[in-house]
Amino acid sequence: MKLSTFGFLTGRGLRNLGTHWAMTIACVASLAVCMSLNTLASLVEVNVDSMVGYLGRQNETVVFLDPACDDETAAAVGQQISAISGVTNVSYMSKQDVLNTYESYMEEYAALWDEFENDNPFKANYRVTVGNLSQLSSISTQLEQIPGVVKVTAPVEMGSIFVQIQQGVTRMGRAFVLVLMVVSIITVGSTIRLSVFARRREIEIMKYVGATNRLVTLPFLVEGLAMGLISGIISASCVLALYDYMIQAADGLSGVWQVLVGTSLVPLDAVWSTVLFYSVAGGALVGGLGSLFSIRKHLNV
Repeated sequence: MKLSTFGFLTGRGLRNLGTHWAMTIACVASLAVCMSLNTLASLVEVNVDSMVGYLGRQNETVVFLDPACDDETAAAVGQQISAISGVTNVSYMSKQDVLNTYESYMEEYAALWDEFENDNPFKANYRVTVGNLSQLSSISTQLEQIPGVVKVTAPVEMGSIFVQIQQGVTRMGRAFVLVLMVVSIITVGSTIRLSVFARRREIEIMKYVGATNRLVTLPFLVEGLAMGLISGIISASCVLALYDYMIQAADGLSGVWQVLVGTSLVPLDAVWSTVLFYSVAGGALVGGLGSLFSIRKHLNV
């Protein structure tokens, strides 16, 4: 195909957007809505993952040591804990460190505090942070088997609940995205199908005088790609504006919602380029596929 021919057919495809402006607006609007919902579903999935990761970092597993452990044994326990796959942070608290943390709470109980200082009832322990909550149960089992460990306190049940929520959101989000992708392709295909029908006489003449399938297909492909790209840009702009508003609104939350949402939302700077790229690329992909499927069916190319 000559470059001049390619340019002419590409221009025709772009002009078709204005010729059938009502269908173009309807298609672009429908695509933009579908793609915006797709992107929002993906952002929900990303932020749920971030929230679960944040909660995992905040919920420590406490490994209590046998009171009979000497310093050498306690250090050996710490080394074994650090060697476990999935453990991201380990901090040691001696019996005196634990006692000191309660000093401010014991001001009104001076006599009891004196007894505690003379006979410290607390156990030395390690505070362990797990990177992935789904590994919490297995890591807790490994910690209990380390010689010198008498007890392990871990939020296993709560971690399991958060992991189940994360997995459920991921499955639903991906199914939602898949359904909307199909709807988007059908939307583009329907618009192109109407364009093909409106220009069927022109297409018949082109085929009669020897135009190849590629020449007939290219303007419709360009039309679909253009609608997809426009929809992607509109979708990305709307979603990013909405997400920025949500982040600013989250700063005003308080209590548990501030902990769960305000501190774990993925920053806009970390997602805007990805949202823009996938919206534009996804729009082009959906527009191109919708055009090709429609043309192949109605032109028998």
